Amino acid sequence: MSEAAVLTVRGLRKRYRGRNGVQANDGIDLDVAAGQVVGLLGHNGAGKTTLVNQVVGLVLPDAGTIALEGVDAVARPDEARRRTSIQAQANVPITGLTPRRAIELVGRIRGADRAAVRTRTGELLDALDLGPWADTPAEKVSGGIARLTAFAMTVVAPGRLVVLDEPTNDVDPVRRRLLWQQIRSLADDGRAVLLVTHNVREAERVVDRLAVLDHGRVVADDTPAGLTAHLQGTLTVEADLSPGAVDAGWRWHPAVREVSRGRNREVGTVRAEDAAEVVRWAQGEVAGRRLERYALTPASLEDVYVELVGDEHRAAQGRTAEVAA
Repeated sequence: MSEAAVLTVRGLRKRYRGRNGVQANDGIDLDVAAGQVVGLLGHNGAGKTTLVNQVVGLVLPDAGTIALEGVDAVARPDEARRRTSIQAQANVPITGLTPRRAIELVGRIRGADRAAVRTRTGELLDALDLGPWADTPAEKVSGGIARLTAFAMTVVAPGRLVVLDEPTNDVDPVRRRLLWQQIRSLADDGRAVLLVTHNVREAERVVDRLAVLDHGRVVADDTPAGLTAHLQGTLTVEADLSPGAVDAGWRWHPAVREVSRGRNREVGTVRAEDAAEVVRWAQGEVAGRRLERYALTPASLEDVYVELVGDEHRAAQGRTAEVAA
């Protein structure tokens, strides 16, 4: 364990008993250091939630170790929870409270000074643009405002490790940007942040490292630059097909390597030196009404994710990315 490590996971295994005997985690190694945002990416059933639940002492591993600042989190789950703040995927019910009151209550429960909690609550309400709803009963706010409130409750008096499970769900695009800024600032202030997300394109802006889980195993763990290094000189090309184009025999330009396909959405890669030719071809396809739109972008973490876990999850990733755009 490095001196700066807050969370250290080694050889973590968990199999759920029952007829199917799902191997949720299969020998996971993971580190999250102070000052880092580590993204944990994987499809549904990859083992992300099981890993998080073991870190905070809600599920016992079958094998392996979990240490929080050197403390055995398996043997001392109460200490693990004290050192950790978690925003779960499902919001904590706060019926009967306002967002301001809910945030302040959590801060006091975590032992922070009353005046400090009041100040910090005001800062979070302002930073996340929650002022108009700060004193509105929780049952009258939208899902996005409730999600932002849950985030503020998590970080009003944060532990050394902050675990965020899909924190941007239901949040509108403007406030998502504000939320990402607050996530980054947590690490910049010295916290260790473990971020569970499907939103690869937006998370790419704030993560220091990304760990990709597939069928309970870490299949990649590196910086964004390290993960995308082999794709330098490659562009991603996305095409929205006109209705009936595939049935009419539509095909990619020969210079494009197909990566995945969805409903009227095709994604491929092209070498940078072939990009100009592909753009001319795509413009002709739009003029001929075989394409509705196209876009060329630098290769991204999303492309790396698709390479690692296969095309079967691309459709869900594409839908998430469209919501994020």
